[in-house]
Amino acid sequence: MATGRSDYPNQINNVLAFPGLFRGLLDAGAHKITNEALVAAAHAIASVVSDAALSPIYIVPSVFDEAVAPAVAEAVTRVAAKD
Repeated sequence: MATGRSDYPNQINNVLAFPGLFRGLLDAGAHKITNEALVAAAHAIASVVSDAALSPIYIVPSVFDEAVAPAVAEAVTRVAAKD
């Protein structure tokens, strides 16, 4: 499970999404945050954890994983550019 609690593994924190989300929206020249952009961000965050690394205590990447923000930005830019 993923949780907002810091005393459990797989902590969900807004820092996983927001740097990449805002970068992607800015790069796309988007005027609004859509549900499609938010879902793309969630999928991008999940994609950072490889199938080989996936385990019950590792389903969400660390907030310190440098691959998260670029992955989110790229995914959000792709979907936001359609608007």
